[in-house]
Amino acid sequence: MATIFTRIINREIPGHIVAEDDRFIAFLDIMPLVMGHTLVVPKQEVDYIFDLDDDTLAALNLFAKRVAIAVKKAVPCKRIGIAVIGLEVPHTHIHLVPMNAMGDINFTQPKLKPTQEALAAVAEKIRKAL
Repeated sequence: MATIFTRIINREIPGHIVAEDDRFIAFLDIMPLVMGHTLVVPKQEVDYIFDLDDDTLAALNLFAKRVAIAVKKAVPCKRIGIAVIGLEVPHTHIHLVPMNAMGDINFTQPKLKPTQEALAAVAEKIRKAL
C-alpha cells in the first residue's frame, strides 16, 4: 500500500506543496512543530534515507537546501533546523523546521493544528521565496 507521502505525490490526497521537480517534492507538515515546518521527500518510495543510492541522497539534500533557503526567507526565524527521523512514515523524508530556539525542533512537544487557510498562506509565501 502506498504511503501517505506517495498519495500526496500522486495527488490522491491534498498537500500544501511548496516545491517539486521530477525526483523530489516538498510540502508543509499539516501538524507542524512551528509554522513553516516543511517535509522534503523523494518521489521514489524508499523507507530508510540511507537506502537511497548516493546520487539520489546527494540530490535530495541539494533540493532540501533550496527549499530551506526559501523557508527562511518566508518565515521569520534564526535558522532552519533539519531532522531525519523516519519512524512515523515509511518513506524517506527530511524535516525542515524554522527555529528561533532549540525547543522549536523538539519532536516530543505538542504539534500545532493550523487551519488549511493558514497553511495555504505559508505555502504561498514559501513558493514566492523560491
